[in-house]
Amino acid sequence: MLDAKTSLSRLVKDLESGAATEFIIARNGRAAARLLPLAAKATDRSRRIGIAKGRFDVPDDIDRGNARIAQLFDGD
Repeated sequence: MLDAKTSLSRLVKDLESGAATEFIIARNGRAAARLLPLAAKATDRSRRIGIAKGRFDVPDDIDRGNARIAQLFDGD
């Protein structure tokens, strides 16, 4: 248990990279927990693009203030 506690970040890194598929954590010589990577579905980001499509309208003059914003950043 102490070893898992002190090296948790390394264990998680190994799971994320695929270097390990699971870790069994023991307490007093008996298995107490299993550390597993999240399912691949949790990292699926294909649905993020266009998630707000149709929820708001972009005004035609959205770029109207670009020159002023550039001026503010340039300090002029």
